[in-house]
Amino acid sequence: MRRVPIVPTLLVALAAAAMVALGLWQLLERKPQKEALLAQLAANPTKPPVAIPRFPDEALLFRRASGFCLQPVGFERAGAGAAGFRVIALCRTGAEGPGLRVQIGTTRDVKATPTWRGGAVSGWIAHAPDSRPLIATVMAPRARELMLVSDRPATGLAANAPPDPASVPNNHLAYAVQWFLFAGVAVVVYVVALRRRRDGRTDPRNPPG
Repeated sequence: MRRVPIVPTLLVALAAAAMVALGLWQLLERKPQKEALLAQLAANPTKPPVAIPRFPDEALLFRRASGFCLQPVGFERAGAGAAGFRVIALCRTGAEGPGLRVQIGTTRDVKATPTWRGGAVSGWIAHAPDSRPLIATVMAPRARELMLVSDRPATGLAANAPPDPASVPNNHLAYAVQWFLFAGVAVVVYVVALRRRRDGRTDPRNPPG
């Protein structure tokens, strides 16, 4: 009987082990971290206001905050479900470092032209829209940009929905299960391939050589 090929078997074993390790990381490290973060976020709306941070800090999500838009230099839209579109102003702040994004309201009219001219803004901190594909956010996670969601809509726009900590997903258990399934599928497929290879070698209708 022909021996099991060493190199392919080693490669499959290493790949499966890496997938299992990723699953354990999601289950034992990332899941508890996210649960602790969600507990903190649930309490954030009741905490005292802060200035909008210059750099991403997810621990501040849904915290009351304030900022100053020196001048809007552009506007962008992002989906808002039943509310239509979120209208987000890209602001110049006059300070060093990144500018400021302010969600100034929602609209169902995709052609609506905002007339907002900036100024002092109060509201709460939220994630800015992320245009990266979903697979990129899973395989290469990074701190998402934050924005200030105004508690007063600009003229002609509807009010923003209140902050909802439940909108932050905790998918790490699902990610762990996916990695374990990937590892299992890789092993099963390889074992089936080895059996077919063995059966093909031993079939009298397919003599070796």
